[in-house]
Amino acid sequence: MSYHELFVSQSNVFSGFQKPLEKADYVILGVPFDVTSTYRAGARFGPNAIRQASLNIETYSFRTGTDMEDLQLHDLGDLDISIDTKKTLERLELVIKDLIEVGKTPVTIGGEHTITLGILKGLGDKASKTAVVSFDAHLDLRDEFMEVKLSHTTFMRRINEEVKPAKTIAVGTRAVCREELAYAEEAGIEFLTTRQIRSEGAGPLAEQLKEKLARYKNIYLSVDMDVLDPAYAPAVQNPEPEGLEPHVLLDILCSVCDKRVIGFDVVEVAPHYDEGVSAIQAAKITFEMLCQIEKSRKLK
Repeated sequence: MSYHELFVSQSNVFSGFQKPLEKADYVILGVPFDVTSTYRAGARFGPNAIRQASLNIETYSFRTGTDMEDLQLHDLGDLDISIDTKKTLERLELVIKDLIEVGKTPVTIGGEHTITLGILKGLGDKASKTAVVSFDAHLDLRDEFMEVKLSHTTFMRRINEEVKPAKTIAVGTRAVCREELAYAEEAGIEFLTTRQIRSEGAGPLAEQLKEKLARYKNIYLSVDMDVLDPAYAPAVQNPEPEGLEPHVLLDILCSVCDKRVIGFDVVEVAPHYDEGVSAIQAAKITFEMLCQIEKSRKLK
């Protein structure tokens, strides 16, 4: 072994535990992209802020009895982005396709939420057998916004039209327009609001969600950090009051993190709007999701 292998390492690898790509089960991919932002820009700085936070929080999960140190994890780095949204999503689609073809589970950190469209396209034929669950304050089902048809406000509609997943469910919804409600009803897209979660409780809602997902072969999970209340995650691109508490989000989210999860993303941290709180929340959520999936895969 050479001295550079002994004494030199990349300083901002997610979690700090880097396994060779060929041996990894989970692959971290950053997408520093926020070209379509319409309120608070800055999510392009999210991937490295989340990485930095991940290096400074403990790795053991009491929820699962699992330690991040034991996972086979590789941080691939950041996607080379373009200011052209379509080109960036095309590159992302190709990278995700590469990872899926060699049996990796992609874990994508953003970046604006539009990137989920590129990820799901990268699933290829698997997408039609995949249920997509988006934890988000918004439905993002507009046909266009500010004369743009491909953006963080419209990508879920584009996913439904172009990717055609087996099922789409939104969780934590509290900010919509009438156009989105009409389209959701027409397209059969279900959503669970924060009011429902508070009224019925996280446990019963988690059971409902698990029942809805029981018949699907694959699950893809997307977490927009604005699903949390701004008190807990102030540095997001489109904060919305009356959000979820972190423990409630994790109770519901981890209930559906099983061995069927084909990939997930955590997006929309714009770190310059706080002192690191939101990035820490995002890193913790990513840790807990990974540990829950790993635990599920090890169960016989």
